[in-house]
Amino acid sequence: MNEIEIYKDKDNQTQIEVKFEEDTVWLNQAQLADLFKGSRTNIVEHIKNIYKTGELEELSTCRKFRQVRKEGKRSVERQIDHYNLDIIISVGYRINSKRGTQFRQWATQRLKEYLVKGYAINEKRLQEAENRFNELKQAIQLFDKVAHVKEISGSEAQGLLKVLSDFTVALNILDQYDHQTLKIKKSKSKEVFRIAYKEAIKAVEGLKNKFGGSALFGNEKDKSFKGSLNGIYQTFDGKDLYPSVEEKAAHLLYFVVKNHSFTDGNKRIAAFLFVWFLDRNNLLYHQGKKVIDDNALVALTLMIAESNPDDMNMMIKVIVNLINNKQ
Repeated sequence: MNEIEIYKDKDNQTQIEVKFEEDTVWLNQAQLADLFKGSRTNIVEHIKNIYKTGELEELSTCRKFRQVRKEGKRSVERQIDHYNLDIIISVGYRINSKRGTQFRQWATQRLKEYLVKGYAINEKRLQEAENRFNELKQAIQLFDKVAHVKEISGSEAQGLLKVLSDFTVALNILDQYDHQTLKIKKSKSKEVFRIAYKEAIKAVEGLKNKFGGSALFGNEKDKSFKGSLNGIYQTFDGKDLYPSVEEKAAHLLYFVVKNHSFTDGNKRIAAFLFVWFLDRNNLLYHQGKKVIDDNALVALTLMIAESNPDDMNMMIKVIVNLINNKQ
């Protein structure tokens, strides 16, 4: 808290710039004289007596603040003694208790407002940090689960580590990281390709030949694949539920993996469609490199397959963040 406010008495005859800092208010000797309609000499005498009798300690109630003052044609910088609310109230009881009471009531109310505001801001920051930390723990647990459930290759393990590393950076838990947050930022990308069922099935058929032409590969078990494609274009109140191309791509990968629409090849089909969708929307490459390399894509696909449905939002944030970190 470091604020300056103007105090006006009830008659609007006195106006004083009041400094708020360190959860209290500060006035200098001249301002105290204005507040209580007394002489500066008298104010100084009362302050000396307060300290002399031990009523208050000077170390905790007096501070020097830098102040620039006009002296003739020059601007002179000086360190001026300022006194906190405890001293102000004590002086007020000795000189003009009524004016002192009015100021105390005003200052106390302002301090309460600042404290409540500061508490709310700090609580929000703490909650955001806790949420990000919990998401990091979820990602680590998911990484561990994948590693134990499936015997992964060296390249897959490398991809998992890269995803986890990028995710950790994005969380901004430590100051030396990139000062990003794992929120889905507003995207400037324009959608130039809208994935449709017939075209997607044709692409899957082409993919089948690359994997030996098995009758099971890409064989639809039900209508859920069409539902996955339609799902990324859901609307609410006339607006896209997933407004950016990146969010649509992330949900496409997630839905196709999780819906398990095909007898065989679900993860490979999901990864292929994800890459295809990004490429058709001019988002697959940035400065000549894939925004998500092959190993990381394999790792993401495995993590989605092994993830709990409750982890969906976290997984979507990871995918979108990985795309956007390269944009």
